[in-house]
Amino acid sequence: MRSFRAPGRVNLIGDHTDYNDGLVLPVAIDLECVVHATPRADDVVEVDWLDGDVGSDRYVDALRAVLGEQGRTDVGMDAWVSSTIPVGSGLSSSAALEVALALALCDVAGLELPPTELALACRRAEQLATGVPCGIMDQLTSVAGRAGCALLIDCRSLGVEPIKLPDEVAIVVVHSGLPRALEHSAYAERRAECEAVAARLGLTALRDAAPGQVADEPRARHVVSENARVLESADALRRGDLDKLGSLMSASHASLRDDFDVSTPELDALVDALGRAGAAGARLTGAGFGGCVVALAPVGEAHGLAARAADDYRLQTGLTPTPYVCRAVAGAGWLQ
Repeated sequence: MRSFRAPGRVNLIGDHTDYNDGLVLPVAIDLECVVHATPRADDVVEVDWLDGDVGSDRYVDALRAVLGEQGRTDVGMDAWVSSTIPVGSGLSSSAALEVALALALCDVAGLELPPTELALACRRAEQLATGVPCGIMDQLTSVAGRAGCALLIDCRSLGVEPIKLPDEVAIVVVHSGLPRALEHSAYAERRAECEAVAARLGLTALRDAAPGQVADEPRARHVVSENARVLESADALRRGDLDKLGSLMSASHASLRDDFDVSTPELDALVDALGRAGAAGARLTGAGFGGCVVALAPVGEAHGLAARAADDYRLQTGLTPTPYVCRAVAGAGWLQ
């Protein structure tokens, strides 16, 4: 038996930019999916979910189809899956599952894919399994994560630049208690709206739009302004300027709420609660429509800040939030 792990991710800034060939600044986190696998003599793939149904056999079927196109022989395996990533949270539970399963499926068949090709194969499997036209951020972050670092990813070139997180900064993630499933959200509608504006402007993608071209287009205005915020945030991170990074995160949330319309009253309330508790900045993370909020805080204050914000939010909404203080970890691989 061999075992493989793949981390979830939290996105510090840059949401709904990846499928527009844009820029993102995520972190691979210490919540992960683990797959234990042994090869079989036939072509049957049996998967048991040790923590309940953290995924679906549809992912297995999609991965087998996509990896077959990459040259994988159809070797069977028995696999056991566990995950500490909450499902429907915006922390990439499905991407981590895909990456860990893909590593196991490749391993039993003796196939090794370069990291970027593995991420692209897993994104294609996600699209086949769910019908959601997702970008590359989640899978590439799970594959390319670096301990102690955020990743500045160019979703057009697929270039990845690790940027060290300051030792004194902690990443606080709070699940709102409001789950979401992207296949039942307006995610695909938002992508189509972006592509329509790009086509109208004669552009390959909104990555190429100038602010003046999209001033009257709220969806596109978010994408263009968010790409600029990602670059500013990367610079702030390199300088260790927590206040600047926090203000950019707050501006990102406002843009996602007002221009892109993917926030909810609950996510807004949680962002406000984290601000009152003393977070440097907070924003929804992932696609929105529910799930998690991310915030930054001094290391020594992170747990207390998260607890105060959770209590405040619970009183406001009646929902039960779940806080996490996360570390940046290495990308997916074999568990020795």
